Amino acid sequence: MAENKVNMLADFAPVSTETWKAKIIADLKGADFDKKLVWRTPEGFNVQPFYRREDLKGLKTTVSAPGQFPYVRGTRTNNDWAIRQNICACKNARKANEKALEVLNKGINSLGFCLDKEKLTYHFIKTLLNGIAADCIAINFSICACAAPKLANILVRYYGRMGYDVKHMVGSINVDPIKNMLVKGKPLTREQVSAKIAEVVKAAKALPGYRVVGVNSVVLNNSGAYATQELAYALAWGAEYMTMLTEAGVPNYRAANAIRFNMGIGGNYFMELAKFRAARLLWAKIVEAYKAPIFTTALRNAAKMNVSAETSRFNMTIFDAYVNLLRTQTETMSAALAGVDEITVTPFDITYERPTDFSERIARNQQLLLKEEAHFDKIVDPAAGSYYLENLTASIAAEAWKQFLAIQDQGGMYQMVAEGKVQEHMAANLKARLNDVAKRKEVLLGSNQFPNFTEKAGKKIKADAGACSSICTCKTSKQPQTAACGCGQTGDACLPTLPVARAAEEFESLRLETEAAKKQPVAFMLTIGNLAMRIARAQFSCNFLACAGYKVIDNNGFATIAEGIKAARKAKADIIVLCSSDDEYATLAPKAWKKLQNAKEIFIVAGAPACMEDLQKLGIQNFIHVRCNVLETLKGLNNQLLTK
Repeated sequence: MAENKVNMLADFAPVSTETWKAKIIADLKGADFDKKLVWRTPEGFNVQPFYRREDLKGLKTTVSAPGQFPYVRGTRTNNDWAIRQNICACKNARKANEKALEVLNKGINSLGFCLDKEKLTYHFIKTLLNGIAADCIAINFSICACAAPKLANILVRYYGRMGYDVKHMVGSINVDPIKNMLVKGKPLTREQVSAKIAEVVKAAKALPGYRVVGVNSVVLNNSGAYATQELAYALAWGAEYMTMLTEAGVPNYRAANAIRFNMGIGGNYFMELAKFRAARLLWAKIVEAYKAPIFTTALRNAAKMNVSAETSRFNMTIFDAYVNLLRTQTETMSAALAGVDEITVTPFDITYERPTDFSERIARNQQLLLKEEAHFDKIVDPAAGSYYLENLTASIAAEAWKQFLAIQDQGGMYQMVAEGKVQEHMAANLKARLNDVAKRKEVLLGSNQFPNFTEKAGKKIKADAGACSSICTCKTSKQPQTAACGCGQTGDACLPTLPVARAAEEFESLRLETEAAKKQPVAFMLTIGNLAMRIARAQFSCNFLACAGYKVIDNNGFATIAEGIKAARKAKADIIVLCSSDDEYATLAPKAWKKLQNAKEIFIVAGAPACMEDLQKLGIQNFIHVRCNVLETLKGLNNQLLTK
């Protein structure tokens, strides 16, 4: 019997990009293609609504291979990242050891310990690491830079006495003076910064597998930095340390091998995935610039960017906190697929309490799920060849590089931090981003959009909520703008600090203020007229007003304005929202206003009808619609309602 071969592609003629675009334009019915469909990202470049094979032409990222310079497709030929959990060991080595042993039996293979320099002794480290097979996992430490060389010497002694091959031990000591300048406002000279990192690199010479200089751009991510901003500053940060180390006599390959990037993972899934791919590409190019007199094999291998990624705290919320699990899960997915070396998942409850055993367990299992059930560790760089992601990688790389060069033109990362320019830039960026949250241009599910109407959160907030910083779990990372920074001076003598805020904080404060009031305000939907419009506007208004914690009462509809007002007063409403169509507002709104203008209830019209100016002339001032600044509107209502 003859074999019947079917070629599906032969049955369909190829369609050109021009034909696709013409079809889209026709479907837009006269709307401008670029204005309607081309997305201008906050990162500073445009994203097209569709990409095709021809869009890959000229992209250098498509000719790379995993484990090959410039490492855009990863620094390894596998994707088995480390699952990390941080433990505070500042006070008690024995308790920290007990917790470490416990979590190691639950899937963790990378530990992070925060240490107190005053307690650092050989005996302390021996107690801390007792029973831990330190040659089987990564062990990371955070300690004051002045004590880091001592720690390195202790580790060499301890590992040697335990019979480990110190040359193959893996981990990190997170020495980052520039981060201290940013977060604590501690003024340091360039010579002081250089001396601190050079000293620890030289002290850790016997631990070649230890990354002892940190680039903690995660603090920028937690301050609201977009992907290209974090990446540009991280690259400049790393380049600054490379220059300092090589100038101090450290060989170029050792300098590069000493640096670890502790980066944040933002909530934009594809953007973050592309960010890490672009980061490896650009860092490899930066390290290559230190090749004089030749680009040796050692330096080429050292150009592999080592990234420890941590889920962002900027978009985490107190209300509807289980949504934080969705946020951290997608963030973890983007970092895992991007091929980072290590991931720390922030527990979902960190915004209102110290993480519990339950939340820490869930955070661990989020990564185990991706490994054991989704098999993300089995595929290297699945983004390769994707028309969209390859173009996104190239766009992020181009924009971040442009910003990197601008930083270099202003003297480099150290100079900009010392002059307060980075802090100033991030403060302006945070202000703009919070404004987008206030206007719901940036949506935080459960906070500024689609809140849980009945949730109360005040009682679950603990006094030490949010006390965990990116590295330490016992000290707050929030510092007043002119706080004492440990430099022996206070006030204006200190540097300005990096702004620290979560996107949802102002909405949460508003809602907590309502929750603490003697009476919960009641908002009543006076639905009347056109069925579709009154339903849509009532739903919009309920979501809008529930963001402030008000009790909202929706209705099926009323035959007359008088009937609706009577029902509202029976419900003891503080706010009456007229929900109807634009055309009907011209007659319905004046009728309602006539009955309410001298009453105690606040009258609101849902929408921005063409007759709004005429209604305003009558004295109607409250309108809620998609162009509103939701936060400012709700603040105004709270000022009226909660001070009565």
